[in-house]
Parts: sequence; structure tokens; C-alpha cells
Amino acid sequence: ISCSSSPLTSTHSSLFLSLSQIKMGFLKTKGEIYKAVEDVDVGPNSNQFYLTANVKAPRMAGFLVKVFAWLLETPIFGSIMLYFLKRNNLIHKLVTFAELQESPLYVPLHYYEGGKEEENQSGASPREQVRQALGCMVAPKPLYSFSRWTILDYSTAYNSKLITPTKVMERFLSAVEHSSTPSMQMSFFINFDAHDILRQAAQSTHRYQQGEALSVLDGVPIGIKDEIDCMPYPTTGGTKWMHKVRKCKDDAECVKRLRSCGAILVGKTNMHELGAGTSGINPHHGTTRNPYNIGRIAGGSSSGSAAVVAAGLCPAALGVDGGGSVRMPAALCGVVGFKPSFGRVSHSGYAAISGPNSSHHSQTALPTLCFPMLKSPKPIPNIRLAKYGEWFNDCNEEIRVCGSRALEKLHDNYGWETIEVTIPEIEVMRLAHYVSIGSECTTSIGRELEKLNKDEVGWDARVALSVYGSFSSQEYLNAQRIRNRQLQFHKRIFSMADVIVTPTTGVTAYTIGNDTRHTGELDYINGAALVRYQIAGNFLGLPAITIPVGYDNSHLPIGLQFIGKPWDESLLIHIAFSMQALCISQYKNPEVFWDLLAN
Repeated sequence: ISCSSSPLTSTHSSLFLSLSQIKMGFLKTKGEIYKAVEDVDVGPNSNQFYLTANVKAPRMAGFLVKVFAWLLETPIFGSIMLYFLKRNNLIHKLVTFAELQESPLYVPLHYYEGGKEEENQSGASPREQVRQALGCMVAPKPLYSFSRWTILDYSTAYNSKLITPTKVMERFLSAVEHSSTPSMQMSFFINFDAHDILRQAAQSTHRYQQGEALSVLDGVPIGIKDEIDCMPYPTTGGTKWMHKVRKCKDDAECVKRLRSCGAILVGKTNMHELGAGTSGINPHHGTTRNPYNIGRIAGGSSSGSAAVVAAGLCPAALGVDGGGSVRMPAALCGVVGFKPSFGRVSHSGYAAISGPNSSHHSQTALPTLCFPMLKSPKPIPNIRLAKYGEWFNDCNEEIRVCGSRALEKLHDNYGWETIEVTIPEIEVMRLAHYVSIGSECTTSIGRELEKLNKDEVGWDARVALSVYGSFSSQEYLNAQRIRNRQLQFHKRIFSMADVIVTPTTGVTAYTIGNDTRHTGELDYINGAALVRYQIAGNFLGLPAITIPVGYDNSHLPIGLQFIGKPWDESLLIHIAFSMQALCISQYKNPEVFWDLLAN
């Protein structure tokens, strides 16, 4: 409460105190009293009740979003609205006033306990790591009716003198220009520099001509999400203002590693503003559209990164996954999305970018980087997949059927066993993660927000920030106790299985409304369905990967997710690779696609 002695401030102070007393009085919600972890059954016959997301909010866009944002930002009425929003969506019952025995756990960094890794080297440079990874990979793939070019395909084409990086980048720039025409408006990128791209391409072309390619990544186009620092671009975070108050002075560590391997960094991909949404609808930089249907969302928040891969502009792109922000858009756009263990890399990625920050020593040593042996024609035997049936089935029918058929394929072809388990308190975990990431977001940018003109922030982001700023220290502490509790549940489940399997999202890509262009949208029901299977990977720091396994009746992609044990990326990738091998022959080309390696 302000210390000013003005009558207006004094009135506000007394009103806030009265509201606080009301909250602690007759309006206080009775909190959940949680059992001890050891008393909760995680087996298939558990009496644990599966609680679906209790989202009570209509979809809003256009003028309605503006009104809602204004109301939330008013000192008195906004506080009352936020109180009832949190109560009605069970945050008060399940988090705020809950009684828990566990101590708070603030960082989900795990001790390494070993794993089923096949090959590893430690202390290697990014180029050496790429060389080692290449030695573990399978021979060139057979031709299918449709498949995207891989990093290895680009390298092979360059080494065979079939095409040069310069020619590929000329095609790339032509495609990006075409994608921005009024008939498409794909909004893949927030920023790209044609001169810088062609400069990188010319250097790579020269290296190949001299027989001095730096690695298999040399000359390969890779997009960078616009919340990762990458010179010479500003980092906007999908906003109109962040680059003005926070200057980009150097590459992020993950970008440095890619650059050292010769990758061509083709620009900053579009994203949901501040990463505070699941649709990828951005009122400042345009809405990234889904290459499988340009009238549908690409998903968020790493919308541009998923879409450029789906559209054939890049064989790989970097995203940031704080709440499914890599895996959701990957699933909706029909590509692979991979989130490593918490602490494995700076921002996101694998192989070339894995390792601690080169500028300082981490207090916790990273486990040895291991690569899956994908050369073997036979998959790893005796894999056990943990499936929580009620959770798995909490999606639309087409996704449920497609995911179930994928599991049948794994059993019929590899003999892998799906075992039924119960993962307790999933909705509690989602709410606790929401409290955590929201609190940390406002804390990290709080000073900048105080000085900012609100008109520079999108309307949907203003709503999100109002909700984030309403979380109390009590709510945050209880959320961290729930993190500790959920980690113990998952450790017990991983003692019975190698991975957890789920659909990646509860819905496929939905339609972009005509009323979202200038305000964004609030669609918490679809948002809850999109994040339904994402939270454990982030809240608990677990590695996770999504693989395309089919399509719905509208020809929109469906993804299947595998969640692994901490640091067990090698096994996770092996499982995903084996799943992809059973589905790739049925992959369909998107409506929007460019073949940059065409003869």
C-alpha cells in the first residue's frame, strides 16, 4: 500500500484492507487437504478422481477483450474480479489455501541416476558433438509420398555439389517474400535480414568449395524464436517494446553453438506476445498461420518456429518451451517438437547446443551427453509405456482414436507394452504451474512494466499480466510444494515404466477468428485443451518429445507425446524415432510448402 498521505490514496488503502479482510473472512475458500504422497496409489486401480480442467471463461476477442482488460486493471473492481476468477477456477481450493506436507521445491534440476545410453562423449566442442551424433544416425531414408528434407539431406546435397547454400538461401528469401503476400500472410518471421543471410550463405558456399565444411550443419537454415538473442537482430519477445528496454548485445549460448557449426541463422521467428498464450495470435507482428490450413492457428508460443519447419523453409528451428510452447505448435503443424531436461541446454536444443554456458561454470555439473544409436534396424526391446487412461482419453475423439492406434502399432511391431497407471492431481499440477510461470514472468519484467505505456502491450497480454500479478507469495509457495509432491509421484511411475505416453494436445488446430487481428483473443477452454498434456515436462523439468502420428478428418496433424526420465533424452529420441518409422509413410504434405532442395 502506498505511503502517500493523499486522500485518494488513503481511501484506496482502506478499501484494499477491507477486501483483504473479506478474503480472509466469509469468502475464504476451504482449501484441499492433501494426503501424504506415500498414501496415494498410482496403480491402475487407484481410487484417485480425475479432475478435468474447470475453465469458466467465455471466448473473448475484439472489443470484449478491451473491456475485460480495462476492468481487470481498475484498482478495486479488478481485484474483486481476479479474486472470483481464481476461486471459480479452483486455484483457491487446490493451491492457495491447500494444506500440504511437502517443502517447496523451486528448481526442477535432477541428479543424474544413469540411463540406457548407447554412446557418449563429454567435454567435446559443438562441432565434435555434431560429428558424434552423425555417427549414430541411420542411413539415408527411402523415398515416401511426402517427407521433409532433413539436416543430413542439406549436407549431402551440398557435398554432392547438387546445390549451394547461396542458391538455397536465394530460394528461401523468395519463399519468405511470397509467404508475406496478402493472399497468404503467413507471418513466419518478426525480423530477418536478407543481406546477412546471403553473407552467411556465401561464406558457407566457399567452405564447401574448399572442402572445409565446419560440420553437417554448415549451410543449413535454422530459425530462431524471437525471445532468444541472435545477432544482428533485436529481441522483441513478440512485443513492441522489449527491444527498446533490453538491448541484444550478443548471441545466446545455444545460438553461438549453432553459429560455430556453420548453421545459417535465417532470422527471428514469430511468437505469441511474451510467450503468454497458446495460439500464436500476435496483434503486433501478425498471426502465424498453420501450413496445413492457413485459416487455422499454428499454436504457441513458438508458432513461427514450428511453422517454418512445417512449410519446408528450415529443417530445424529453435523455440523456448516454458509450458508446452515448443511441443504444442509442433503437434499442430505436424512436425517433431523436442524439449530436453531442465538444465540440459541454454534455451532449447540438442547435440550441437547441449552443454553449460561457456561464460561461467554451473554449480551443478551436467550429465554426460549421450546419443541414441539409430543405425540399428531393430528398436530397443522391452520398452514399457505408462498410460493414464482417463487423462489420455481427455481429448477429442479423433485424437483419442489416432493415439490409441499408434500404441497398437508399437505393440504389434516392436512388442512394446503399455501399462496402465494413475497420475494423481494433474489439474492441481496445471494450476500450480500457471501460478509459478505467471509469478516468475511478472517478476522478471516487473520494472520494465512499471515504466511502460500500457498502449504498447497487446490486449490479451494485458489480461494475462493482470492475472499473473495477482498471485500471492502464499500461492507461489504452495505451488512449489505441489512441484515437490508431483516429482515424487512421477518417480514412482518411472519405477514402473520407461516413459509416459499421452496425446500432445487435446484438440487440433482451431480457426483463427476475424476479430483477433488487433486485440488477440482469450480462449481459455481451447487453451486448457492445448496445454493439458504439457505441464509435467516444464513443471518437473522432464524431457519430452512429440511425433506426428496421423490427421483428423480436416487433414490437420495429430501428435503423440513421450515424456521421459530426467536426462534420458537418448532413450526418448530412440522411442520417438521408432514411432516415426511406423508413421512416416503416411505423412501428408501441407497446403503451404516450399522445396528448397528441388532439382
